[in-house]
Amino acid sequence: MKYLFIAFILLSTADFANAQNQSEKEEVENFINRFNKKMDTVTWLCEYDDIAWRTSDSVFATPKEEQSRLGSEWFCYKKGDTWHASYGKYSNGKYEMVYHYTVDTNNTIHRVYSVIDTSISNSFCRALINATSLLDKYPDTIKVRFNQYIKRNPDSLISVYFFPAFTENGIAVSGGEFYYLFDVNGNNLISKSEYSQGYVGYKPDPKREIWLDYKNVDEATLGSAFFVWYYRKYFDRIVIDAKKFKSTVFHDEKGYYWVHAKKD
Repeated sequence: MKYLFIAFILLSTADFANAQNQSEKEEVENFINRFNKKMDTVTWLCEYDDIAWRTSDSVFATPKEEQSRLGSEWFCYKKGDTWHASYGKYSNGKYEMVYHYTVDTNNTIHRVYSVIDTSISNSFCRALINATSLLDKYPDTIKVRFNQYIKRNPDSLISVYFFPAFTENGIAVSGGEFYYLFDVNGNNLISKSEYSQGYVGYKPDPKREIWLDYKNVDEATLGSAFFVWYYRKYFDRIVIDAKKFKSTVFHDEKGYYWVHAKKD
């Protein structure tokens, strides 16, 4: 994995001795395998987020009259080496595209006018609308603004993720994460994972160390790993303090890398 170097430390001599038996080694290996899979998703989320921000800036630079045609339906997807971002409106079972941007491997943004395939646009819009409806029903999300992410999986099912957004006054928010899996058409919910432990805001400070309290779960969740990786440059260090493992990102002149510690 090019983006990630993982170190693993044990907190005590007793732990180090126990790590010699096979069951302890398997526990650590299984944890790292699970974490690496989460980081595959985190890397995609961060790339998606970057495309969304940059193309939305292009949208806001267009005439207000053109923007007035927009609804709340927008999405990004990657085809080959090219990212696509589409902004429009879904109404009466049909998606009306207003903006279509591509971002190439040189990170150059182009506005194009080719129509998004309806098998993508209609299914993505339905999944986003259905997922947002489910999110809105969750009791403690009313006052929190979320970023959305959507993806067509290799099995053609559609994944929708929600994580708290950076606030307008520049506060990083953690504490909730929502995942919904839909059928290929975006109509029927296959499964869901909703997690919230109350929301906490942190004002960015490159000299500040913050601890995320996740002691009600065994290890770093997808949302907590995403928070740390996304905001790693905004703080000196962010620690995920879970029941069985601590996880954090260190940085030096070579870059950023994860370090995990198994707790007693």
